[in-house]
Amino acid sequence: MTGRPRHRPPGTGAAGRLRAVLFVLCLALTAAGCGLAVPGGDDGRPKVTILGPWTGEQEKQFKGVLDTLGTPYTYQGTAATREVLLAGVQAGDPPDIAILPGIGDLVEYAAENRLKPVGRPAGATTYGRPWQPEAEGMDADLWVPLKADLKSIVWYRTDRPPPAAPAPLGSWCIGMGDDGASGWPGSDWIEDLILQTAGPVLYGRWATGDLSWTAEPVVRAWSLWAGLLAQSPTAARNALVQDHRGEPGGNGLLFEGDCALEHQGSFARFFYGDRRERVSFTDSARLLPGGPRAKGREVSADFAALFGDSAQARDLLARLTSREAQEEWGRRAGVFSPNPDVPARSGTVEKRISDRLADHRLPLCLDASDVMPAAVRDAFYEAVLLTMAHPGGSVRERLKDVQRVQKAQPRRVPRLTGVCSRPR
Repeated sequence: MTGRPRHRPPGTGAAGRLRAVLFVLCLALTAAGCGLAVPGGDDGRPKVTILGPWTGEQEKQFKGVLDTLGTPYTYQGTAATREVLLAGVQAGDPPDIAILPGIGDLVEYAAENRLKPVGRPAGATTYGRPWQPEAEGMDADLWVPLKADLKSIVWYRTDRPPPAAPAPLGSWCIGMGDDGASGWPGSDWIEDLILQTAGPVLYGRWATGDLSWTAEPVVRAWSLWAGLLAQSPTAARNALVQDHRGEPGGNGLLFEGDCALEHQGSFARFFYGDRRERVSFTDSARLLPGGPRAKGREVSADFAALFGDSAQARDLLARLTSREAQEEWGRRAGVFSPNPDVPARSGTVEKRISDRLADHRLPLCLDASDVMPAAVRDAFYEAVLLTMAHPGGSVRERLKDVQRVQKAQPRRVPRLTGVCSRPR
């Protein structure tokens, strides 16, 4: 797939290319409204610099929580956290705290000794796996989860209940756009299918590179998804250019066109805006191709890591992970905490999501693409996009391409463990 920005692993790339990337990235972020946010007033102390994935209304809500902590800070919110962080690290000016929507990148930075121990932030010992996966040979306190989301769900409008069996392609709202064709909404389909058809043990082995991309469980799940797309190749290709958030200023894909189901994480409530009270969700397994029985729940987390070693930054992160701050964030924004002692306190839908995140009957498994090294994740996304563009193509050949990238990964970067586990 051409015309798509590629994420390079930390520590690579020529200086000239870096300058070009930085220039283009600055232009793109300016056009997207990315900027710096500084709290009003401080006592002259140095500000803690924070890079995170939240912009717009979500940025305001996150800043509202930061403002209650009393530490001067500068926050940069952008959807391109991985790229902006890479640029900062390459330039020798990373943020004090970086918050990423996945942990695979942090493992690579840790392998280069760029991360500082976070210590034992308040509340961290209550998280357990999978919220605190470990990497072989690395300290266990190099990252901490700040926010959790549930992914093995399907959203629907309350006036259009879902069917009782696997749904045809025409029922699904599918958008792959994310300021460009990204691949990740499709990767969620593949991940959920592998989890539900192969189970959490094989899923965990695949996510961490121990199970080949050409292994039968991966091929079978990918083929189920390709078969769904093949029901209408035109609709599959149209999804490549449709924004997964819906039209700007709208209420998400569920309120556009004739589609009735959306396979999106719990964060999708933000897309529905003032119509969010008119949507509900169901567990995804029975609606997926093949109608598998639920064997686990895919989840994701936003992980924070320290690139700066100041006591002020470490203290701010400790208080941000405290029960009090997590409860405040949930109250302001309706987000979900990985801390089981901080359940959702209001909203029927919110409480149902919170209950599933704490349900011991099914294991939780971290989003596989977030766990993978950057190069493997990019190859994964590219295979997703190619499958959508040509759903009748050979699944096994595409997976061989991804496997070649995985085999080329340097051995110095350790694998994560504990990416699937029952809640504490």
